[in-house]
Amino acid sequence: MATRVAEHGHIIESAGLRLIPLQLSRRSRNPLTEARLIADLVGLYRRERPDIVHHVAMKPVIYGSLAARLTGRRAVVNALTGLGFLFTSDRPSARLLRPLVEAAFRRLLNAPVCRTIVENPDDLRQLTDDGVVEPERIRLIRGSGVDLAKFTPSPEPEGPPLVVLPARMLWDKGVGEFVEAARRLREAGIRARFALVGQRDAENPSAIAEAQLREWERSGVVEYWGFRSDMPQVLAQCNIVCLPSYREGLPVSLLEAAACTRAIVTTDVPGCREAVRHEYNGLLVPRGDPAALAAALSRLIADPATRRVMGTRGRARAEEEFSLESVVAQTLSLYHEMLAR
Repeated sequence: MATRVAEHGHIIESAGLRLIPLQLSRRSRNPLTEARLIADLVGLYRRERPDIVHHVAMKPVIYGSLAARLTGRRAVVNALTGLGFLFTSDRPSARLLRPLVEAAFRRLLNAPVCRTIVENPDDLRQLTDDGVVEPERIRLIRGSGVDLAKFTPSPEPEGPPLVVLPARMLWDKGVGEFVEAARRLREAGIRARFALVGQRDAENPSAIAEAQLREWERSGVVEYWGFRSDMPQVLAQCNIVCLPSYREGLPVSLLEAAACTRAIVTTDVPGCREAVRHEYNGLLVPRGDPAALAAALSRLIADPATRRVMGTRGRARAEEEFSLESVVAQTLSLYHEMLAR
């Protein structure tokens, strides 16, 4: 595995994988730095001579596909785990880069040796309808799967309901709307706790400042738990999982919540609406609407019976549609298909 190494390289190596560090910065726009990364990938592919290269996320997809073309790799898999900041943001920088990225995709992802994986039907339609990826070169594999043996059903805890937002601390995860919804519910006298669970992502343009997170915590509106490696235990402690994101691939945090029989409130946007069927295993609300979010949370906070029914349905969906084994089997099937050509 070739990746940027920060704190968790030992986890990769403990899984039996050989780790190859890459000097990759998601925020870098320095042409020399980016050219050096492409050159490193070209050298890596020439040295290792892989039968298949599998790129994950936008910058590795573009640079890795270019390096694969330059070195004559015969099978290239590109996984787009959501279309991300460039496709959700109205910032001038995103609007400027979006057509450049789409042009790069058109040139690189439609080679005969390439297949692109997307995680939800909305992304598939957007890329094919806009002529970015040819329909025969794109595959839908719904998410990265959930380990059903690790994320297991559990009864809800006693006491005031705990609502958890499990995500990186980014504005486009809907963290601001979550905090505002929590504030409204507290002002309405509703007894519940609200926790932000996840690390900051300083390289992301949508990152929330540490000072802002601490200010919210000091106000008493939300608790800030930071990064947690024990998510099954976190989910066992909570009653409701909430992710008011602006757009996703297929959020694994919601699949994990469903596997743990937790009712979910999320936004009616690509990716999130794949994980949640409205009124079935959770509730969908409009993006960027803290009033609607507060109303949905208030309803579930007050109705433990509905939470239990939704949680049971969510576990059944996780077992039927989103298991880790299913995703691995689909990915291996694609590998075999490409190597058999």
